Amino acid sequence: MNLGIVAAFAYGILAVVGGIIGYIQARSRVSLLSGSISGLLLMLAAYFQLQGQTWGSILAVLVTSVLVVVFAFRLAKTRKFMPAGLMTILGVLALAVMVNQIVALR
Repeated sequence: MNLGIVAAFAYGILAVVGGIIGYIQARSRVSLLSGSISGLLLMLAAYFQLQGQTWGSILAVLVTSVLVVVFAFRLAKTRKFMPAGLMTILGVLALAVMVNQIVALR
């Protein structure tokens, strides 16, 4: 198992947990739904990468890229580090690891 798979799975778990926390704290169904969908997509991408499917890494990069953009806009709008700043930083790190693994495998 390479670091790209670990990064996709870990960021997926963070997205799901963040969606649940957003729902508990603010009763935000949007947070619950978007966190669950994006997190499950990332965990599914990690699973398919484990199975040797190359499109799993592409899916993980796409979902992570979208999340980084969304959280970066939210950070710029609210200027609050939690959760947007943290998820932006962790997303950029996860994205760097995923892209590095894709480049290394080619």
